[in-house]
Amino acid sequence: MPARKKVEQRFTQVRLILGDQLNASHSWFSRKDPDVLYVMAELNQELTYTRHHIQKVVAFFLAMRNFASALAKSGHTVHYFSLDDTADFKDLNDWLSVLLSEYPEASFEYQQPDEYRVSEQLKSLSRSLDRPVVCADSEHFFVPFNELGDYFKKDHAHKMEAFYRKVRSRFKVLMSGDKPEGGQWNYDKENRKSLKKDDIEQLVEPKQFRNDASEVIALIEKHGIETIGSIEDRSGKAAIGWPVTRTQAKELLAFFIENCLPHFGDFQDAMTCQSPHRWSLYHSRLAFALNTKMLKPEFVVREVEKAYYEAKGALPLAGVEGFIRQILGWREFVRGIYWLNMPDYTQKNALKASRALPDYFWSGKTNMRCMHEAISQSLEQAYAHHIQRLTVTGSFCLMAGIDPDEVEQWYLGIYIDALEWVESPNTRGMALFADDGLLATKPYAVSGNYMSKMSDYCKHCHYNVKAKTGEGACPFNSFYWNFIDTHQKRLLANPRTAMIARAWSKKPDEEKAAIVKQAEQYLKRINTL
Repeated sequence: MPARKKVEQRFTQVRLILGDQLNASHSWFSRKDPDVLYVMAELNQELTYTRHHIQKVVAFFLAMRNFASALAKSGHTVHYFSLDDTADFKDLNDWLSVLLSEYPEASFEYQQPDEYRVSEQLKSLSRSLDRPVVCADSEHFFVPFNELGDYFKKDHAHKMEAFYRKVRSRFKVLMSGDKPEGGQWNYDKENRKSLKKDDIEQLVEPKQFRNDASEVIALIEKHGIETIGSIEDRSGKAAIGWPVTRTQAKELLAFFIENCLPHFGDFQDAMTCQSPHRWSLYHSRLAFALNTKMLKPEFVVREVEKAYYEAKGALPLAGVEGFIRQILGWREFVRGIYWLNMPDYTQKNALKASRALPDYFWSGKTNMRCMHEAISQSLEQAYAHHIQRLTVTGSFCLMAGIDPDEVEQWYLGIYIDALEWVESPNTRGMALFADDGLLATKPYAVSGNYMSKMSDYCKHCHYNVKAKTGEGACPFNSFYWNFIDTHQKRLLANPRTAMIARAWSKKPDEEKAAIVKQAEQYLKRINTL
């Protein structure tokens, strides 16, 4: 890690690199300029805006330190400020103001932040500076920041599929001329298999690294930073298995393509509690590397596309297309929804949900096997795949009417890949429907039937997945129908949910009353479920 020391040199430019801007291919680094000073910092403000998972803090700090060292070794001048160096500064702008005063003749440059709060901070600082200020594009995403307005409008509902087809055509990904490879844009219906006994026994062991976390953990403890979750002890040392260099990130991508991609599509929505590899399955686990910009999304997409064509039919198109859609489609889509609707987006609560987050979200101690698995895994690994986030914890919070602010803080803190620009639309929009359909076309409420279909959780659960009422009835069942009852008018007006809302209205009054009563009883003692 480059030492923090004053260099007697008149830099003409000071360039800020944020912790999620570890993009070695950025044009900034295309040449070595002795007049340019790069600065990076570990800041208390990034550790306290929510309570983060210990692995998330460690991974970010290690990745930042490795990136700074790599820049210095390649000939750039880098000043890296550890948490010790920045402890007395209240926030980013306080630190930068003092830093920039040391170089009064230098211009200030920064890359467009991905998070609104940091963007506003730097805009505010820029207005106060009596020097040239340049905000550069991060050069990371497919769609440049200044073009998001070409695809999205504020307070306007958008469909991901329409956006996906536009950008896939524009960037010519999995295209045969002007037609999609295979003749279809979307193969999602083919990607919904559950895991059978033989499938579970053949699950691939996930690739993990052995990155020493002891130094960063000591720093965190020294400064009294509160964290959640746990970190693995390997051979007497605390270590994390996540990639913290571009080389490691590329190794993880190569592992995914060779070992996981052939089965990714089939089982991308599946869940199990019967394997030590149940937390990873066939997922890429590349989101942290992507969101810190160690990997560019185009690089990942092109590598997967290349593997598909080189395999000459050996890789299922449904899985390849499904994976690419997550990055080229969904990831870019939620970014557009976020930026075109900020700052209002993170305040939206269309369903007026206000119940407190249950205590077991911090411990995993619940009799609901699906919730126990998803939460415990999140606390242990700082990770859960998209279906666990959406249809287990997300659907539960939606149907139980949990306050979106509390849910969002939990998701934002517990997952290693969670940054507000991607986490808020996925949580507040996709999982909770709090944005009233700006992102999702319907609320993703699920009953125990879905959980039983896509997992083996229900076979090992305290509750009876087939029962809606009575002692031991699955909470997801009564919550599901109670949600429909509570929001029936809204659901009847939505073409995607009108049928189920009408089905509820046709049930006998006695049955409906019993289900609602069951849900109300469960909600009153939600912390003991």
